[in-house]
Amino acid sequence: MAEQLTFYTNPMSRGRIVRWMLEEVGAPYETVFLDYASTMKAPDYLAINPMGKVPAIRHGDTVVTEGAAICAYLADAFPDAGLAPPVGSKDRGPYYRWMFFAAGPLEAVTTNKAMNVEVPDERRPMVGYGTLDATADALNDLVGANEYIAGGKFSAADVFVGSHIGWGTQFGTLPKRPNFDAYLARIMGRPAAVRAREIDDKAMAEAQKS
Repeated sequence: MAEQLTFYTNPMSRGRIVRWMLEEVGAPYETVFLDYASTMKAPDYLAINPMGKVPAIRHGDTVVTEGAAICAYLADAFPDAGLAPPVGSKDRGPYYRWMFFAAGPLEAVTTNKAMNVEVPDERRPMVGYGTLDATADALNDLVGANEYIAGGKFSAADVFVGSHIGWGTQFGTLPKRPNFDAYLARIMGRPAAVRAREIDDKAMAEAQKS
């Protein structure tokens, strides 16, 4: 019997990345929608994620939080979906490298941009991203030289990195670059990506009505 897979999220959150990943995986899952002001900070959920943040998943007795970790976990937990390069493959390195580049330097620099946080020039060596332009240029070169993040095949790294590129360019926290639009066109039209957006957009619309 398959272990129960439960997804904790809010449709206006980074949980949208994990929703896409779950739709790519294709395994059945239950969604628990949480509200920022109440259920996300309730004792039941804090027992799952003491940070009171989404997304999170429970797979059987295993709890995983943090978007990149969830994507990597699901790719390994459901290998038949083919969303991670095999262990030992030369593509495993870039798969991890760029997924955690997005979770670290990219998310840090785009969050600072959204918050209007300016790092003084003399403090630049202390931040992993260096500058916003340097981060954008690195991603531009990556997706310009490769059809997908990890070699020639779509993977969980594209779900995670691609989501961050899409949000950053949409909301202005990541500068436009020549290769971003072409890359996003390759991944955002995937059936699982479309289904995920439709599910969360519907949930968001229903929440706004209530």
